[in-house]
Amino acid sequence: MRCPYCNSDNSKTLETRDSPENTTRRRKECINCGKRYTTYEYLESVELMVRKKDGEIQRFDVNKIIRGLQKACEKRPIDMNQINELAEKVRQDLMLKGTQEVSSREIGDLIMTHLKKLDRVAYIRFASVYKRFEEPDDFTRLLSEVKKK
Repeated sequence: MRCPYCNSDNSKTLETRDSPENTTRRRKECINCGKRYTTYEYLESVELMVRKKDGEIQRFDVNKIIRGLQKACEKRPIDMNQINELAEKVRQDLMLKGTQEVSSREIGDLIMTHLKKLDRVAYIRFASVYKRFEEPDDFTRLLSEVKKK
């Protein structure tokens, strides 16, 4: 940050304060001219977009993941905290990629990766919808894959 008075890039931070709004306030002093000024830092959030199979683009909605997980986890020993944590892991994994756009396939694959570790029956339920199973053989293939691991 350059000094707003003399344009020097030599300054020292005198005080730093974090605020509840995820903003950091820094009081600085220019070493060149001695004047003081305040800067504010904030986390810039980029909205994640999802490219659907048909090419349509939508805003990422973690609630869609939660609803899908609720259906897959019905009558399983999985509570809402675990579902919310899994959905949050998926969201964090996507944000860590650093891209502004992800495919719905990437999201589905991430969900399946995390769900497989949590509950194999819920994993199979989710996979049957996600992969659009139409034949009993589809289930047989997936079951043999799950049994191997």
